[in-house]
Amino acid sequence: MSLQGGEEVEKKYDPRDTTLKFVTRKDDLDPLFSEDDDGQLRAEMSCGHAVTPDSLTLWCRSQLDEGNYKFRCPAVVEGTTLCNKLWSYQEVRRLADLSVEEMQHFEETMARLAAAEYCEIQPCPKCRTSVERKDLSNLCVQCTICTADQKKAYQFCWQCQKPWKGPGPRSDRCDNPGCINKDLELLQLCKTIGLPDVQGLTSCPSVRACPTCGMKVEHNQQYCKNINCPRCHVEFCFVCLKLKRDCSKTSSPYKICPSGVAPRQTSIPVWQRQGKK
Repeated sequence: MSLQGGEEVEKKYDPRDTTLKFVTRKDDLDPLFSEDDDGQLRAEMSCGHAVTPDSLTLWCRSQLDEGNYKFRCPAVVEGTTLCNKLWSYQEVRRLADLSVEEMQHFEETMARLAAAEYCEIQPCPKCRTSVERKDLSNLCVQCTICTADQKKAYQFCWQCQKPWKGPGPRSDRCDNPGCINKDLELLQLCKTIGLPDVQGLTSCPSVRACPTCGMKVEHNQQYCKNINCPRCHVEFCFVCLKLKRDCSKTSSPYKICPSGVAPRQTSIPVWQRQGKK
């Protein structure tokens, strides 16, 4: 569905569009819905899987909501193995039949997520100019605009957004009252969950920080204990917090780790982006 004039409009391919390859098999992104003969045309993606414009739009929107700006095919090819082939935005835009409003939303969100992957940017609390934090281990950040305007250094705390107080550099907090790391507080206070498919596991913190980049992630409580970080794309064990390749040396994906459940995290890893390709 797309919105036009505030109303939902069902998307349909134009059967005269010779640039698309139409197929008669089920929609691989929404197979249950399309088992009925609903009369909808389905087109083939570059990876060979069939979609409708609505199912492709919904899937890609869900990926943006989860912080993924690269779209990969979620179709199951064997057992629980996913296709995972990368689709270009141009292909998604065409086969999802994105409206002008949807294109604007997609492109703005993708740009924001891509920028956040390679640098940390937020507005200066004083002048609202975008400021990049280049040293991710230092919360004390200087705004060049305010510094030039005031003819003296203007520094603020990346965490509490107040003028910097106390000595620096520091990675935990400044000396302003109430300067706390809300992400770290969430890791400490989040509820516990179970992973029904993982033998021997009864409870585990519901939020973890990726051991590679520090992004907060949650497990959907389905399938195995491994999870793929949507930001750095490293797969790790949600239970013991080891990388998948290390955890799998001693444990099955569907059994609790020999080392047990890793305790709640008391620090958040800093992503060493200079090592990224």
